[in-house]
Amino acid sequence: MADDNNAQGQAQGPQFMLQRIYLKDMSFEAPQGIEAFKQQWNPKIGQDLNTTSSKVDENHYEVVLKLTINVTIDEKTIFLVEVQQAGLFLAKDIEGQQLAQLLNTMCPQILFPYAREAVDSCALKGGFPALALPPINFEALFARAVQQQQQQAATPETTN
Repeated sequence: MADDNNAQGQAQGPQFMLQRIYLKDMSFEAPQGIEAFKQQWNPKIGQDLNTTSSKVDENHYEVVLKLTINVTIDEKTIFLVEVQQAGLFLAKDIEGQQLAQLLNTMCPQILFPYAREAVDSCALKGGFPALALPPINFEALFARAVQQQQQQAATPETTN
């Protein structure tokens, strides 16, 4: 009987749980074709990262981590990979700043290894060397975004 009371008490607090991870979209381009393999392999790797979240229902959120990798040599694109790795997350009784931080840090942190593997796999299937992307500190990115928003809100707009 005491175990039943504990189980009920634990279910009453905030809840966060991953429900599903899935690949929402993926594209690969190698515009140079066979010419890409004739060049000395010393690429520049550009990375663009974006996260979006949307409310699915009262307690569920879809978070999409969009990762675009552009590999160039001498300003020419060798290959381009775009991955949208998504997840469905339960976030019950979590609101405000805590929910925003969860959706913008914890959820992308969970999704990133899957997106990184998809990018690496795509590069290999395209005939290119493995592309192991470094880890990303989503907490620092979120803190920077919040700081920028606060600075913009504190700066009065000037009118001409």
